[in-house]
Amino acid sequence: MARIQILELPTVYQENGTDETPFVLIIDEYEPAQYILGVDQGPSPSPWDGVAERIGARAILAFEETIDIPANQVLLEDGHTVQLGVETDLQPFRELADAAIAEAASQLCSALRNGRR
Repeated sequence: MARIQILELPTVYQENGTDETPFVLIIDEYEPAQYILGVDQGPSPSPWDGVAERIGARAILAFEETIDIPANQVLLEDGHTVQLGVETDLQPFRELADAAIAEAASQLCSALRNGRR
């Protein structure tokens, strides 16, 4: 199964005072799909076409073999390395989204009851 890693690049400081931390999306253990094309068709499009632009990445690198990004590891004093991982907790976001949806639904019902559209 393919793995996804993120390699953060050096922070870019903008003139307007905002900072940007660009990144590269690394996909390894990727198994490319096999397409059968007709004789008159050109090369098949890459499944990654346009994805970097849509997610804000500088690039997407896909490898069939396993790639370990050294930036995602910490070397301890005893010579051992620790692999860093990120686990997201989206529950607070879900709660905010549910509350916003409930509020919008309540306002819509109230407006419809009062005859406003």
